[in-house]
Amino acid sequence: MKPQAVVFDIGNVLIEWHPERFFDSVIGPDRRRAMFAAVDLHAMNDRVDIGETFREVIVATAQATPDWQDEIMLWHDRWLDMASPAIDHSVRLMAALQARGVPVFSLTNFGIQTYDLAATRYPFLRQFDRDFISGHLGMIKPDAGIYAALETTSGLSGAALLFTDDRPENIAAAAKRGWQTHHFTDPQGWADRLVAAGLLSKDDAQ
Repeated sequence: MKPQAVVFDIGNVLIEWHPERFFDSVIGPDRRRAMFAAVDLHAMNDRVDIGETFREVIVATAQATPDWQDEIMLWHDRWLDMASPAIDHSVRLMAALQARGVPVFSLTNFGIQTYDLAATRYPFLRQFDRDFISGHLGMIKPDAGIYAALETTSGLSGAALLFTDDRPENIAAAAKRGWQTHHFTDPQGWADRLVAAGLLSKDDAQ
């Protein structure tokens, strides 16, 4: 079945997201490893993605961990440097799909305030046909509810949807619902999948 809409994850699909790489560059790999061992920073970020207030979560975590307070505050103060750079080929694919009249949705684990912040640097985040942002929905992938919310709002389900994400567990949750899926590892592989699905020509997918 030819998909009727394409669903993009954002982190590591449209924008690189590697907090460890950022901290390696700022405090060095040894201190970064020690900090990530001492503080569950990814769990902290999940709280933001599920809808808690960005600054409040980071400040509370920093204050609770005085040995790493200054470093943890970098998660807030230099967040845009962590969510960087854009994956340009993927951005072009999104635009090419829309130019062909294919609806493009986001389905992303992203905080309310951090999404607004990211959109100041990446205008394409305001160009989806529909947005499904975890912070606004109060649940994160791979919770089945976030996929159901997309289906209910869009009126599409099963094989009518083609979804790409860099995390296997998020892909598995979508596949369980009958969605067509693509595990994103690089933009060329995603481009090839869109061509194979009959959504883009090879020239469009460059």
